[in-house]
Amino acid sequence: MDGSGGTVELRETHRLTGHADRAWALAWNPNPGAGVSPVLASCGGDKTVRIWKRAPDGAWQCTDVLEDTHNRTVRSCAWSPDGKLLATASFDVTTAIWEYSGGDFECVATLEGHENEVKCASWSPSGSLLATCSRDKAVWIWEMQPGNEYECVAVLQGHTQDVKMVQWHPSLDVLVSVSYDNTIRVWADDGDDEWHCVQTLTESGNCGHSSTVWSISFNQKGDRMVTCSDDRTLKIWDTSIDLSQPNTGEGHESWRHVSTLTGYHGRAIFSAHWSSEDVIASGAGDDAICLFVEEKSSMVEGPSYRLILKKEKAHDMDINSVRWCPQDPRVLASASDDGTVKLWELQGNILD
Repeated sequence: MDGSGGTVELRETHRLTGHADRAWALAWNPNPGAGVSPVLASCGGDKTVRIWKRAPDGAWQCTDVLEDTHNRTVRSCAWSPDGKLLATASFDVTTAIWEYSGGDFECVATLEGHENEVKCASWSPSGSLLATCSRDKAVWIWEMQPGNEYECVAVLQGHTQDVKMVQWHPSLDVLVSVSYDNTIRVWADDGDDEWHCVQTLTESGNCGHSSTVWSISFNQKGDRMVTCSDDRTLKIWDTSIDLSQPNTGEGHESWRHVSTLTGYHGRAIFSAHWSSEDVIASGAGDDAICLFVEEKSSMVEGPSYRLILKKEKAHDMDINSVRWCPQDPRVLASASDDGTVKLWELQGNILD
């Protein structure tokens, strides 16, 4: 059944075609400019990045195709916090930095250093740091310099397998990475520009995942994160970090498991994303999208989450990425192995 009690619906509003291979990842521009409609970037196995914008008549159009820079799959894309730069991570072992200027996108920097495919790129809250991760088991932190130069300021070693994703905390210079080694690692600067792993979340020690971890997303406040895995579960983590004291280095190792969502997807969960309205979306290898909210009235000790909707056959093949629109938290984008990007509108009362 799609929905919970018939009160919530996820309605497909647009189907964006153009990628000639699987669509791997999505990124909404967090700051498209005053009065500008939302801007979405998608990337895929066709070695391209496509920029999508909503026309005045409401239709979505591909306005730019970023190509001829990467020569293998583009696995990830990420906008800088100010919305002016786009980082693209590729299986060609490089990360490209694109700048939108004068109505066109220009590749202004190419970051090289990883030994194998780059899987993900993520900007820090200030936009001064960029993290990348790779099949070479390493996480690199790059610092932006004048003149579109980027200096590697740290190489983080600790994972024993392919690192699938990196994600910065929304307000702190704290970085989280997830890996094929089934672990989640939390990294922080010790205050002397030395980066260290301050916490490792594992199955045996922290009720962590039992298989490859694919994705991380923080809630807007930054006191919880959700991870998803090949083990077909989503896990919710809570922290006692004092969010009013940024960059202190205190308490970064305080993430603890508070909830496991299981039994909702029939195959590996590849993506999870937390909306500003506190709705968690997940996309999986069973071609379905699930939506969850916290059960506020639960008498169970600790947080409890409930399914409000499962959209079966949301795509014809695996769903690789789901992302809520920051300008319109009821709009969800999804990307799939079927090569399409779909836009969805969440309708109904999610609090019922």
